[in-house]
Amino acid sequence: MAGVFDIDLETEDVSDTEDDVCDFTVTEPENVQTEEVELTSEIVNRDSERVGPDCFELLTVLGKGAYGKVFQVRKVQGLQIGKIFAMKVLKKAKIVRNAKDTAHTRAEREILETVRHPFIVDLLYAFQTGGKLYLILECLSGGELFMQLEKEGIFMEDTACFYLGEITLALGHLHSNGIIYRDLKPENIMLNHQGHIKLTDFGLCKESIHDGSVTHTFCGTIEYMAPEILTRSGHNRAVDWWSLGALMYDMMTGSPPFTAENRKKTIDKILKCKLNLPPYLTIDARELIKKLLKKNPAQRLGSGKADAADIQKHSFFKQINWDDLLNKRVEPPYKPQLHSEEDVSQFDTRFTRQTPVDSPDDSRLSHSAELAFAGFTYVAPSVLESLKEGFSFEPKSRHMRRHNSSPHTPISPLKFSPAGPFKAALDGEPDLFSPTSPPAAQPFVPPENGVSQPIKTPARNKKQKMRR
Repeated sequence: MAGVFDIDLETEDVSDTEDDVCDFTVTEPENVQTEEVELTSEIVNRDSERVGPDCFELLTVLGKGAYGKVFQVRKVQGLQIGKIFAMKVLKKAKIVRNAKDTAHTRAEREILETVRHPFIVDLLYAFQTGGKLYLILECLSGGELFMQLEKEGIFMEDTACFYLGEITLALGHLHSNGIIYRDLKPENIMLNHQGHIKLTDFGLCKESIHDGSVTHTFCGTIEYMAPEILTRSGHNRAVDWWSLGALMYDMMTGSPPFTAENRKKTIDKILKCKLNLPPYLTIDARELIKKLLKKNPAQRLGSGKADAADIQKHSFFKQINWDDLLNKRVEPPYKPQLHSEEDVSQFDTRFTRQTPVDSPDDSRLSHSAELAFAGFTYVAPSVLESLKEGFSFEPKSRHMRRHNSSPHTPISPLKFSPAGPFKAALDGEPDLFSPTSPPAAQPFVPPENGVSQPIKTPARNKKQKMRR
């Protein structure tokens, strides 16, 4: 006789859906007495990985905000030992003071689990202690695109085209999963060690926005916010294409299209002022910016059902092979000069010079507050695959052999929830990490005669999120 055991890897930190079950075939030799064996959690979990703060060595501070810190860390226990990650640490007590902050922390964790894309940051682990939440992310050692813009002043069109193309693919993927991003800006775009972009910081995202759906929250970063957010008339995924236009303008001119000395005047400009384009931009660039910065979202490029596909067809991107771009076969215009995997030279020295300390947090939350973070624990499918490859199970008097099968490594969207559902109805905008800006480099803008001359512009400052 032959049978199949479906063994579900469940622990306090890890559990599988039916798609991630380990299948074993049991063959009973003739004339051998068999014995029933109960599959207890102690047997099944024997080889699974339990992850906590002690599994990581703190190396460097990468960022700091009101709710916690981001560290560069090295894994010192379990699987992937020696590998470098970024560890985002958030204090529960500060987050639970505001229901919207709590909801958006949950949203970021949920979206990072759900979405897998070459140009979106990967979440490897998530866990919690009594007072803190931990997200273990891939370490993007190239730093922020903001820092690269600060060094260069402006990007030439071929450079901007590359970055905008990768960003368009990332936003299109989010939209295909019913997610709008709502906070596109240079500070939230990171570069990996090769120079490819990765979107980060999903705290202002909104889920379940499909064709015909709108939401009304006033959130984002003013200089990149679409008019329909400012007027609270209801917005959908078209707001991300406005932000793409504002970012494109910023990349190619040295500042966002509508700025003023205070927020109120900036909002007035976004709502009322005509777009002014510098004469040195090519016709294709000028046309794309105009189509993305249409104040009426219904007229905005990308607002139709085709979404990102309409933007990809624009003549500004005529030199791009989208399949090659998606598969990272296009050489990035800038490759970070890194001396080692631990090199943090692309990050702000105001943080990297600090002593990395994950300070103790003895705060105790109420039972209801703790429930807000139920199901936070997560281990990425790629890690679970390596767990299953090393899994062994030896019940008495039975010969076991494992099916030969290919690894289950879905790209998108993942329907994998190791610790149970972690969904929330969301709106709001927690400002998890908003460090102040370092001094900016003087931007250079080429005039019509093709000779680059310095121009006097305000220092490039990191833009602050709006929360209401």
